[in-house]
Amino acid sequence: MLGNVDPADAIVVADLEAGIGTLTRLGDGAVDIVVVVVEPVPKSMEVGTRAAAVAAEKGIERLVIVANRVRDAADLDVIRAAFPGHEVIVVPDDGAIVEADRRGVAPLDMTPEAPAVLALSALAERLVPV
Repeated sequence: MLGNVDPADAIVVADLEAGIGTLTRLGDGAVDIVVVVVEPVPKSMEVGTRAAAVAAEKGIERLVIVANRVRDAADLDVIRAAFPGHEVIVVPDDGAIVEADRRGVAPLDMTPEAPAVLALSALAERLVPV
C-alpha cells in the first residue's frame, strides 16, 4: 500500500509496538523522525533511552521525546535528564483521556480543550507543519 504513495508528498505516521524491536529492524534512511513516548517510571525510561540510542546508531537526525502522563515538575525533570539535548513535548496526566477511553470515544471528540488533547495537537503541528 505504501508503495503507491508518491514519495514527494508522503507523510506516513506509524505507531509501532512498545519496545525497540521494530526500530532495530528499520533500514537505513527509512524514517525522518522518531518519536519516543516515555512515562516517568523506570521501565518506560529504560526502554525509551534504548530506543533513543538505537535511533542515534541508525543516524536518525530528529528524535522527539514525548513525556507522557507528566504530573509535576519532578516527572518532567527526570525525563529531561534522561534525554539531554532532545526536543521534549509534554503531555500532562489528564483524567479526560481516561474518561474518553472508558466511554469508547476519541478524547479530541469528547474534550477538545483538555490539556493532554491540546498537547497532542501541538505535537502533530510540530511534526507536520501545515
